[in-house]
Amino acid sequence: MNFSNIMKKAAPDLVAVLIFLAISIAYFFTPMSEGLVLGGHDSVAAEGLKQEQVQYKQHHGGEVSRWSNAIFSGMPTYQTAPSYSATDTLNKVGYTFGLGTIYWFPAISFLFVYLLGFYILLRAFNFKPYLAALGAILWAFSSYFLIIIAAGHLWKVMTLAFIPPTIGGLVLCYRGKYLWGGAVTALFTALQVVSNHIQMSYYFIFVMAFMAVAYLVDAIVRRKMGSWLKATGVLIVAGLLGVAANLPNLYHTYQYAQESMRGKAELTAQPAKGQTAQKATSGLDRDYITMWSYGIDETLTLLIPDYKGGGSSSILDRENVEDLPGYDDFYQCAGQTQQVFQQSGLQATPPGLNLYWGEQPFTVGPVYVGALVCFLFVLGLFYVKGPVKWALLAATMLSLLFAWGKYVGVTDFFIDHLPMYAKFRTVSSALVIAEFTMPLLAILCLYEISKRKELFQLTNWKQAPMVKKVGLPVATVLTLGFCLLVWLAPGVVGDCISQSDATTFDYMRQAGFPADLVGRYMAAITSMHHAILSADALRSAFIIVLGVLVIWAYAANKLQGWLMCLLLGIICLADMWQIDKRYLNNDSFTEESVMEENFTKSPADARVLQDTTYYRVVNLGTGGSPFNETSNATSYYHHSIGGYHAAKLHRYQDLIDRQLNNELQQFVNAVNNAQGDMSQVKGDSISPVLNMLNTKYFMFGKQADQVVLNPYANGNGWFVSNINFVKNADAEMAGLTGLDTKHKAVADEKFRAVLDGSPLDSGSVQVTAHDLDCLKYTISSPKGGVVVFSEIYYPGWTATIDGKPAELGRVNYVLRALKVPAGKHQVVMTFHPASITATNSVAYAALAVIIALFAFALWRQSKGKERTSNGAEECSKLAK
Repeated sequence: MNFSNIMKKAAPDLVAVLIFLAISIAYFFTPMSEGLVLGGHDSVAAEGLKQEQVQYKQHHGGEVSRWSNAIFSGMPTYQTAPSYSATDTLNKVGYTFGLGTIYWFPAISFLFVYLLGFYILLRAFNFKPYLAALGAILWAFSSYFLIIIAAGHLWKVMTLAFIPPTIGGLVLCYRGKYLWGGAVTALFTALQVVSNHIQMSYYFIFVMAFMAVAYLVDAIVRRKMGSWLKATGVLIVAGLLGVAANLPNLYHTYQYAQESMRGKAELTAQPAKGQTAQKATSGLDRDYITMWSYGIDETLTLLIPDYKGGGSSSILDRENVEDLPGYDDFYQCAGQTQQVFQQSGLQATPPGLNLYWGEQPFTVGPVYVGALVCFLFVLGLFYVKGPVKWALLAATMLSLLFAWGKYVGVTDFFIDHLPMYAKFRTVSSALVIAEFTMPLLAILCLYEISKRKELFQLTNWKQAPMVKKVGLPVATVLTLGFCLLVWLAPGVVGDCISQSDATTFDYMRQAGFPADLVGRYMAAITSMHHAILSADALRSAFIIVLGVLVIWAYAANKLQGWLMCLLLGIICLADMWQIDKRYLNNDSFTEESVMEENFTKSPADARVLQDTTYYRVVNLGTGGSPFNETSNATSYYHHSIGGYHAAKLHRYQDLIDRQLNNELQQFVNAVNNAQGDMSQVKGDSISPVLNMLNTKYFMFGKQADQVVLNPYANGNGWFVSNINFVKNADAEMAGLTGLDTKHKAVADEKFRAVLDGSPLDSGSVQVTAHDLDCLKYTISSPKGGVVVFSEIYYPGWTATIDGKPAELGRVNYVLRALKVPAGKHQVVMTFHPASITATNSVAYAALAVIIALFAFALWRQSKGKERTSNGAEECSKLAK
């Protein structure tokens, strides 16, 4: 095949790529042209953690540390900053796929790879470029995909972007293009896994399994099992290659998961007051898993974005809110209520201020796939033939069951019996499956209409096939009809008052608020919410009508196929662009200098940093819990006992829940009562666990005089005179409560052999050097004994005494301990896991095989040797 023929064949695809690039640039043109950077709380939190690693690299010739001292008193970087030479190379391959736009303006790259990835999937089905381009727009602009960019969930963004082309490789294999299918599957499996959001990959394993079963059913019917087995074998090998290319990250993530909150709890659960204890899970707590469950009726945001009001913002910030019916009454009632709350000293918010009236704790915005997509999805259930349709439907239903979480009983079954399900939180994010299956089935529906235009013609209705007689009215009633009903009578969906607001109104009645005030207040909120809902329902109805008219015109031979797709693309892009801009807009970006202001060194920071010894701090001036400091600003400068991360060490979370929260409250009360005179604070008795973490400074604000020195901190290490060995974690935690941590320790029985049998003595422990992954001590004692270090115990840390290996033990639930002989000794602790080198070698080999596969596939195609197996081609009714 000569170059001119290749370019001629590739020209439509190149045009599509340029269109995707233009759309991506247009969406982000203003922040790009003004040199702004993406905000979002996760982006800020990542910056807070990154500083420590940046400094380490600068001082160690570009080397990477596998340990962080900046957050939660110390933890591995396997999930905070995973970086391996092999996966760094793989990331560069991903950046190349995005045409290097990540280096230019990252947000453009995110949207571009969304579009390009789904386009590759649809081209794998052998759809024409214009139909594939339409599908790419329908997928990429689904609201959740833009919302997570705004929130800074960038690992999730990139994982989702690489999932459609991975499934495209599956489709190619089952169409008989084994070499290309295997190469594509291996590459994009590797790219989605390196993006490091296992939860998203986990969800789409079910989609791929359903599709594989669908192709199996088709193969059985057509008696082509050989082709199916061959394709499945190729996919398995390709998947393993993609996984192997990420072995460093996957192995260490798996290893860390056993010790993190995603691993099995060791403590017996403590129920809330008046409640029974929950059944233990193999991962996160049930309440934590299902906290963000999507309401069953909230699922209608897929069709009507404002079905629950939108995002959790103030209704007063809504454009033209004053024009909403009931606003004047609402404003008056809310003002009166706020005044009473303030006079009563209540920390409560007047009802109705939150624009969102759904049941999630809060949300940035709704999951909206597009009104026309919903119409075509329902229609596709009747028009599309073959088992793949049922696979997409099954995946969609599973997506809803996952997302509904605590609102459906089957969730407990998933938590208890579905492998890995209990490792993940925020079950509402499972709707990403529906955001994939719905536009895909919508495009398959359009393809069926393109083959059988009579399915959308309004003539010869009596002679129309049954799928048309049933499917078209059902799709119209369930989508357009429902939108019109909600537009005309929004009251059919209820009073649109959230459960939290309803609870506040109940309190107001019990507190003696006038009944007419409460009634007028509730009516005003309902009127406003109904108006919002009604307007959005009309908007969705309008989009469906426009789309239906375009498809009808095509079916009536008034439009060509490419023009239909162009018009539908414009309609859907305008529809979803408008919704997406509510949540990802110019305000989502900021000047880089403003982003840096989050980490401006305060007088309090400067005061603490004058101390150049090795210690930890706790920041109580963040306005919330120091253990949920979403900015990680304290970690930017200090070794913090707090911070924010969704997968901290499980034992450390236990320590927070059972010890640190209580001790912090007691300590703060004592400091306040003593008016800052620490000599009047009984620090050894009220904060022994804080002291054993070497919490030397308490920051109560940003000013220098708001820093309190804790004279009771235990220091970097100390000898103990007594160790109490106990049978399990419950006993260990109980023994820690009120323990004199300066002189005594509690340890699990399994560490007896490591720590017992030595005379317990006093002595001196001095840190001579400290780095993230290397600590050096000079330790002296007349008799020897057990030294407790204010360092978090984690498998992989090694110790030497005078250069000879020594085994570390664990005491006080989370700390390292070491038996040191009499005399003066040099103790060195390091964290340099040998598994890094071994797993990197495997990953490089797998990546080399993947690249070789692509090179071989290109060579065969250039020679005209890559052909589709006829048997396998027949295996798919979906291929064009």
